Amino acid sequence: MGKNITLNAEENHIQQAREMAVRNKTTLNALFRGWLVRYISTGHAGADYSDLMKHLEYGKAGRHFSRDEMNER
Repeated sequence: MGKNITLNAEENHIQQAREMAVRNKTTLNALFRGWLVRYISTGHAGADYSDLMKHLEYGKAGRHFSRDEMNER
């Protein structure tokens, strides 16, 4: 069972958000729940990036190229 919370925002922002949610066939509640899940899961993004970079390490050139070298065709 979910727990209720109270949020505070400008009245015109709430109204605009409600109208936008209706146009997108959703609710502010559903949007907030989605935001909350994304917010708490962002702590893993750094670890995922580090894992990806380790996986792609084989592709290092071994040195830095000059601007001219990178633009050669």
